[in-house]
Amino acid sequence: MALAAACIGPYPLGPGEALRLVFERVAGTLPADDPAATVLFNVRLPRIGAALMAGGALAAAGATYQGLFRNPLVSPDILGVSAGASCGAVLGIFLSLSVVAIQGLAFAGGILTVALVYLVASGVRGREPVLVLVLAGVVMGALAGAVVSLLKILADPYDQLPAITFWLLGSLSGIKTVDVVSSLPAVVIGLVPLVLLRWRMNVLSLGDDEARSLGVDAARLRLVFVAAATLMTAAVVAISGVVGWVGLVMPHVARMLVGPNYDRMLPVAILLGGGYLLAVDTLARTLAATEVPIGILTAFVGAPFFLWLLARGRKGWA
Repeated sequence: MALAAACIGPYPLGPGEALRLVFERVAGTLPADDPAATVLFNVRLPRIGAALMAGGALAAAGATYQGLFRNPLVSPDILGVSAGASCGAVLGIFLSLSVVAIQGLAFAGGILTVALVYLVASGVRGREPVLVLVLAGVVMGALAGAVVSLLKILADPYDQLPAITFWLLGSLSGIKTVDVVSSLPAVVIGLVPLVLLRWRMNVLSLGDDEARSLGVDAARLRLVFVAAATLMTAAVVAISGVVGWVGLVMPHVARMLVGPNYDRMLPVAILLGGGYLLAVDTLARTLAATEVPIGILTAFVGAPFFLWLLARGRKGWA
């Protein structure tokens, strides 16, 4: 799929030519002024890497949150991470900062929002902790959304507002290799504990009382999972914008294929998420002369699929 994505586009490349360019790049014999090499290495390969990374990270975060909150309708932005990242990015665009600064503010906004959600939830005693956490996430997400709306009203309608709107719809059009490299460590740091502790997600998805009866510290484990999933989501949203439905739908597809056991389901969800977003991004840059934001395409595919899933609904999700 990655090879096909590297060959498809306004500047067509054959599979043999793409592989030849890669081999020449590795061998150090690639001419510096080869236009095909510029398209492949400066445009398409960074987008392929970003799509695989973002899709896999969002699917892993979605699967984690769905198990953590025992709710099939949960997506990676349940705790307000996407809204917080959007708030940071929109503020950066409003202040006419550089792309790196905008990505940094988006990342910081996502992390800060979830940190506030956790602080608020920790201060509420005597209530169901998972419910309080979700409600706090809804409130913080709404506040971040209000800030985004205010900045859109104040933004320059000819310059800043189109940039804000395009970012909020999600796109990998401006991705460079340095963006992928800068986000990769955060994604790896978030993904490692999820993969290593994925069997404990099976225990946690049974409920806190059952987890404690099996000797699992549910509160500490939940904090680890929330921090890991949030870190990954904030890192990829910072470079791709808001991309919905991947983290909601792909865990369901993985669950249908291999069952609810996180030992198998989580790796499959990561692979499906990466492949799905790569296919969507390839469509986004080839469907029309003007690139279509990937958030629109993921919604067109994800919404009908989820309706079918609801209509099917004769089997439990876990």
